[in-house]
Amino acid sequence: MTEKQISKELMKLVEKAQIDEEQGTILYAFMAKREKNEENKKLLEQMSKDEAKHAAVWKNITKKDLKPGKLSIIWFKILTVVMGFTFVVKTMQKKENLAQAGYEKMKQELPEAATILEDERRHEKELYNMLDEERLHYIGAMVLGLNDALVELTGAIAGVTFALANTRLVALTGIITGVSATFSMAASNYLAERADNNPKALKSSIYTGMAYLITVALLVLPYLLFPSNMYVAAFTVMIITVILIIMFFNYYISVAKEEPFLKNFVTMAVISLSVAVISYIIGILAKELLGIETY
Repeated sequence: MTEKQISKELMKLVEKAQIDEEQGTILYAFMAKREKNEENKKLLEQMSKDEAKHAAVWKNITKKDLKPGKLSIIWFKILTVVMGFTFVVKTMQKKENLAQAGYEKMKQELPEAATILEDERRHEKELYNMLDEERLHYIGAMVLGLNDALVELTGAIAGVTFALANTRLVALTGIITGVSATFSMAASNYLAERADNNPKALKSSIYTGMAYLITVALLVLPYLLFPSNMYVAAFTVMIITVILIIMFFNYYISVAKEEPFLKNFVTMAVISLSVAVISYIIGILAKELLGIETY
């Protein structure tokens, strides 16, 4: 079938598909080079080769040498390093999927190409379902650290913000509480995992501790950036940060582990913010009852 026989609308879809496949070829090869697990490395190398085959199919139709933008490649490489290859692979797969209407149109105008695409997509899905990224085994440990830090620190900081009315004092309280709680949570996780005979108890506790510590740093940061008398502004930024952390983490989980985003996000947000409100009330009442004045 020649280019003239294809509608402009479909040609745009095919060109986009070709660019996406070329991008996949480059990025899967990049992931394979970074991967230490031999089985994962082989799978990613195979996926890179498959993407190159897909791109060749579309190139035969477009008659163009289309390549992805350099900024897009750099962005996805950074995402791979930060978020892990599973997140990026599944994000790319969603990006590559043609709209159902476009796919139906392709089956009418390019039946052979549509058949090839369907077969390759099925094979590709089998491959990326076989990928086994280590960090995903510790999602539970990260959730434990993240969720506990959000609930505990959000509550503690909300409680002392209006009681102390000084960003520096709140930051000091948050740092001391947060660092102490980080070690406590990591140690508790280690003991619990060791009691369950988990051979990787130490690594699990490290993931828990790191998730907790990073959350502590992000929540305390606004109080270090704002002047001492702007505690309301710092508190507002902290609450926004809490919501963004919850949104970011649940989006990562929804993509990497294909779990529902909205339900998990709402649950986590409601719990954290509810504790913040209760702690705020307790902080104000404690200040009034104890007759504490801050200057």
